[in-house]
Amino acid sequence: MNALESRSIACPYCGESIEVLVDCSVLQQNYIEDCEVCCRPINFDVSLDGEGDLTVIVSHEND
Repeated sequence: MNALESRSIACPYCGESIEVLVDCSVLQQNYIEDCEVCCRPINFDVSLDGEGDLTVIVSHEND
């Protein structure tokens, strides 16, 4: 199984769709990654449930 999965997300600042790689080897994680279009910090809340379904929620850095 590949630990990295590609996801398309919309930047909460500029609205542009960007592709990100998510590490699926960690069940719950929260981190900040800069938007490759507008360079503003995006907060990522990533979780993997018991069935292997990946959820990626993005928000402004201070939300």
